[in-house]
Amino acid sequence: MIKDPVCGKKLNRGKAFAVVEYEHTQYFLCCPICQAQFEQDPKHFAKPDMGVPIKKKSR
Repeated sequence: MIKDPVCGKKLNRGKAFAVVEYEHTQYFLCCPICQAQFEQDPKHFAKPDMGVPIKKKSR
């Protein structure tokens, strides 16, 4: 389970409404309202502990 960084709702990754990438981290959002708020001010909502780091692919 992960938390929506905007409203704090717990959700499964596969059931998230949207996934937004910000500063090498994926944030899972529960609805269009939370997605819009996050995208309006990502610095306010982006907390690394509420997201999933994007791993770099090794070549």
